[in-house]
Amino acid sequence: MPPELNGIVVVDKPKGISSAGVVARVKGIFGVKKVGHTGTLDPFATGVLICCINQATRLSQFFLKGDKVYEAELVLGAVTDTQDATGTVVERHPLDRVSAEQVKDMAARFVGTSTQVPPVYSALKHQGTPLYKLARRGSPVEKPARPVRINHLEILGVNLPTVRFSVSCSSGTYVRTLCADIGRKLGCGGHLRSLRRTASCGFPISAAFSLEVLAEFRLQGRLGESVIPMNEALPFMPAAVADDGLAKRIRHGTKLSESDLPIPPRVSEQGVFKVLDPHGRLIAVLAESPAAGSYNYCCVF
Repeated sequence: MPPELNGIVVVDKPKGISSAGVVARVKGIFGVKKVGHTGTLDPFATGVLICCINQATRLSQFFLKGDKVYEAELVLGAVTDTQDATGTVVERHPLDRVSAEQVKDMAARFVGTSTQVPPVYSALKHQGTPLYKLARRGSPVEKPARPVRINHLEILGVNLPTVRFSVSCSSGTYVRTLCADIGRKLGCGGHLRSLRRTASCGFPISAAFSLEVLAEFRLQGRLGESVIPMNEALPFMPAAVADDGLAKRIRHGTKLSESDLPIPPRVSEQGVFKVLDPHGRLIAVLAESPAAGSYNYCCVF
């Protein structure tokens, strides 16, 4: 692969492989050493996994807090120790007092900003060790509740004990914990049976490639068709355009102020914006500085 091929690839992660496993496969297909993903999917989950290649790995920080969209199956009446179908059932409860309308009404109550306790079986770390490893050793650690945001939650179908739904949520939201919380509030318990991420940071599943298709593209010499170039990789981020002289100063890391580069009218939620050269190439990502009228460099290319 030519070194100038930098950008992101939207992968449709298959079931039964870790996110790290997908990264290893992408490295092999593209023949590169630098690949990183921008948001873990559990091995049993499928769907959108954004992979950054070569220089684009420096953009991964800007995807980590992006919203996600999922389609999921909740099974009511059974509680598992992992909050999903990979765990052991620890409780069972009857569903004779649960109706489809109750499920819909309860799900609607979760829309908005609230707090969520991360599952003890998760990749979050405690003193450097992933929580799931501690839980498997019989020493589970519960992290403090943290704020999450459910933008939209739609019930797609109820065929008890199964509930199918789609959810748009903030980064850091655990859909399996959402399932467990809905079941707990209904008084019957529940767990996540299947999960598919249908969008991440504005990139839909329709833009994703399977690992098999990427392997075929490599054989056909078409890998470049699957790569979203860096100047298009941050569609959610406002842009400013620098002339050739300013672009050269930026590439040298010269301190900038608003007199050099007026801030775009719509700065992202993270307080950052991208800078393109006159040819539309991404040359830097800048952040508003606490010092009025100046910028800090996030990364320069």
